[in-house]
Amino acid sequence: MAETAKPRPVYRNIHIWQIVTYRFPPASIVSILHRASGALMCLLLPFVIWLFDNSISSEISFDRFRSAFLAGIGFVPGWFVRLVCLGLIWAYLHHLFAGLRFLWMDVTLRMSKEQGRSSALLVLATSLLLTAALGAKLFGLY
Repeated sequence: MAETAKPRPVYRNIHIWQIVTYRFPPASIVSILHRASGALMCLLLPFVIWLFDNSISSEISFDRFRSAFLAGIGFVPGWFVRLVCLGLIWAYLHHLFAGLRFLWMDVTLRMSKEQGRSSALLVLATSLLLTAALGAKLFGLY
């Protein structure tokens, strides 16, 4: 008696309008956010350089640096400057932990599907928790 083979699954390309309903696995979310965080840090590099320059040049420029977080810069309010800095903090932390995850995957040369899922969830949780802790400090909660 011959066994009938199960039909193989058919994978098709998803269309652009199906993106919102498609459920991405955690590893792909980490990969996409790794690229997005790198692009965000690259785009905001002039702002980071301006912050760094104002923080170390002189006492007067350091006072201007501190007032940027309280009073704002020009027409931009201080809360928005802090929000942009919070985005930079998240981008840096996520990019760092996701990069370490990718390096670990390259060094070990083998990772199961479950290890990939758990390490992706660890990257997401760690970056978000540290961002929340540093954001609380940035917004003056402690």
